[in-house]
Amino acid sequence: MNDNRNYKFTANSNIKRKEFEAIIKIIPPKSRVVDLGCGDGMLAKLLIGNGVDCEGVEISQSGVSSAKRKGVKVIKGRIDTRFPFKDKQFDYSVCNVTLQMVMFPEVLFDEMVRISRYQIVTFPNFAFFLNRIQLLLNGKMPTFMLFGYEWYSTGHIHQLSVRDFEDFLRNYKVRIVDKDFIYPKVRYGLFPNLFSTLGIYVTESL
Repeated sequence: MNDNRNYKFTANSNIKRKEFEAIIKIIPPKSRVVDLGCGDGMLAKLLIGNGVDCEGVEISQSGVSSAKRKGVKVIKGRIDTRFPFKDKQFDYSVCNVTLQMVMFPEVLFDEMVRISRYQIVTFPNFAFFLNRIQLLLNGKMPTFMLFGYEWYSTGHIHQLSVRDFEDFLRNYKVRIVDKDFIYPKVRYGLFPNLFSTLGIYVTESL
């Protein structure tokens, strides 16, 4: 059975995701960055290669080991708890497609606001129209964005939408600096809560 609740990375893991390019373009060289839930360290490695001072936090031991092999400074631990970092220690904190997988997303984002001036959060948009159709017609939890997993074997424990995330941000003293969306195959450009599969948000602490 496929199960992604406890990620295991191989020694030579080099996972590349389509949103990496967008994140790299947002962060200028010489920025101080922490990648929260950095996985195998591939995004951090690419940022370092772009002249960014980046380190990571990862709960999976295999992810920590893989990131260290790439030359990334990484510590092992949860990301939805108090971080061992000083206030505004970083220019940017990044949480890439992980907010929906932690037990306390509000604690995670609160800490991101504390430790960095800017926050970059990406997340799957579970309000994508094919998910809506699947739930409406089949009466079952949508699996389109679970990538081969089932509702009971996925780490996506907080399924949110673009609208949900913008509502969520109202709880914090931040402003949205920029936002972008990834669309499957065709870039519709309009109605991201309906047609996009991934949201990319940049916020700034006030």
